[in-house]
Parts: sequence; structure tokens; C-alpha cells
Amino acid sequence: MLMSRLSKTLLLPVGAAVLLAGPLQAQTLPVPQNVVQLSASGSVEVPQDFLTLVLSTTREAADAGAVQTQLKSAIDAALAEARKSAQPGQMDVRSGAFSLYPRYTKEGKISTWQGTAEIVLEGRDFGRISTTAGRVPALTVSQVDFSLSREQRTRVEAQAQTMAIDKFKAKAGEIARAFGFADYSLREVSVNADDANPPRPRIMAMQAKSASADMAGVPVEAGKSTVQVTVSGAVQLK
Repeated sequence: MLMSRLSKTLLLPVGAAVLLAGPLQAQTLPVPQNVVQLSASGSVEVPQDFLTLVLSTTREAADAGAVQTQLKSAIDAALAEARKSAQPGQMDVRSGAFSLYPRYTKEGKISTWQGTAEIVLEGRDFGRISTTAGRVPALTVSQVDFSLSREQRTRVEAQAQTMAIDKFKAKAGEIARAFGFADYSLREVSVNADDANPPRPRIMAMQAKSASADMAGVPVEAGKSTVQVTVSGAVQLK
């Protein structure tokens, strides 16, 4: 009697597993056939319309507090001068990196403290930015970087995307006809945008500006950026 009850108990899970196997097998998808993977790209080259110009200064003294005070004074004066010409979108002004670190003797003792501070001028008005950089006191140009503004990038990406999608559709149609099919349907697709040649920072020599050169401004010249959009995915030939 005990063995009979035990047998029934053990058989129940097996029976349940058999019943569940049917629905699982029914959900098995057929192996995809006549599916082609492909990609296409569209690119647009446009002039860089956004300038980021970094001005910096360095101070050194035996006391860290003295260096910090000197840097703060220089940056406050620089920001005050730069903000006179600021205009949203055309030239924005902000503070940049600030660093303070010790310099050691051969014996491993701190000899002096050195610090560097920056302000950043950025925007679409190259002339305003370069002229302002020439007027800022006590700071020199340490970096010039050209890129695309957000508005320019959005517009160019839309153009490149349209080109990439048109090429993808044309390519899919050509492949379908080449294999003897009349048409195709889209199974999956991904769209990715990037700079084919991202802007590289241009480092300029840090030279002291003379009083006669203060109003001359900093010579700048933008290049071009290529925005590329790639469409990739799979199509079902039919």
C-alpha cells in the first residue's frame, strides 16, 4: 500500500512535464530563410562653426595659499574683462580647470607650489572670441578647438541620415532583384551617427603678450567636419 502511494506521487511531476512539453514545442520558430544583412552610409561635410578657446595662467610661490590667491586674482580680472563682450550663443564665458600641486627638491621636500587656472571662451562668433582673447590681461592662449554647434550637428545629421536610409533601401531592392525576388520587407534596423574626422584640439605656444599686441586678437581659422550616419540591419526577401 505504501509503495502504491509512493509510485503515484513520483509519477505526477513526470506527467506534468509531458503535458508542458507540447506548448513549448509549438512555440519553436522556423529557421529564417532568404534573410540578408546589409548596411549603408551617408556623409555630409560642413565648415566647423563652433570655437572653444582656452586661456590659462601659471603662478608659483613658496606658499600654496599665496599661489591660490594670485590665481584667483588673475582669473577674476580675466573673467571681468571677457564678460564685457559676452553674448549668449555667440560668445559664452566660463572658468576652466584649476590645479595646484607641490614641486619637490632632490631630497623629497616641498620647495615651492605651482598652480594653473583657465577661463574658456566659446561660441559661434569667431571674431568676437579672438578679439576678446587679445584683451584679456595676464592670460595666454593654451588651446584652440573647432567643432560643430549643436544646431549645425542636428541639421547635418538629419541630411546624412536621409542619405543613408535612401542608400539602404536602394541597396536592399538591388539585392532582392539580383536573387530573383520581387521585393523585400524590413526585419530589423539600427541607425548610428558619428564624426568621420572628429575635431582635434590645436595647441598653441604660450607666449607673453606685449601691450602693443593686446588689441590685435588671436588668429583663428576653422576647418571642416564630416558627419557620417550608418544604417544597418536585415531584410526579408520575398
